[in-house]
Amino acid sequence: MSAITAAGSVAIGRETGSLLRLAMRLDAVIVGICGIALLAAAGWFAELTGLPTAVEYGVGIFSVVYGVVVFALAGIERVRPAGIGTVVANAACTVIALAAVFTMELTTAGVVFVVVTGIYTLAMAELQYVGVRRIPA
Repeated sequence: MSAITAAGSVAIGRETGSLLRLAMRLDAVIVGICGIALLAAAGWFAELTGLPTAVEYGVGIFSVVYGVVVFALAGIERVRPAGIGTVVANAACTVIALAAVFTMELTTAGVVFVVVTGIYTLAMAELQYVGVRRIPA
């Protein structure tokens, strides 16, 4: 008798965090690229959205740093705590976007951009939350 085994296979029922890692890396790349674009055209975005140029630069810098940090965190061995942090960060960004829509004087395009950003961060928080839940505590 012989048995066929797959080298390097993962035991059934054990989660490696692959969904969470993918979601974190996807989020990091998208946010980082958007941050670079925002830094490159902060003045144009400020005119388009109605947000002050300083806010556009601040969001751009935050986005680039967030992208680098989250991409690096997606590669650590125990990714679950970092995943919880990114879920919280994305949920907070959703709340901030919602607050901005109601408290700042934005152009119509600005409202659209901020609402889309809030929807994006909420969707990423949900995807990352699902990834966190798949990893045993």
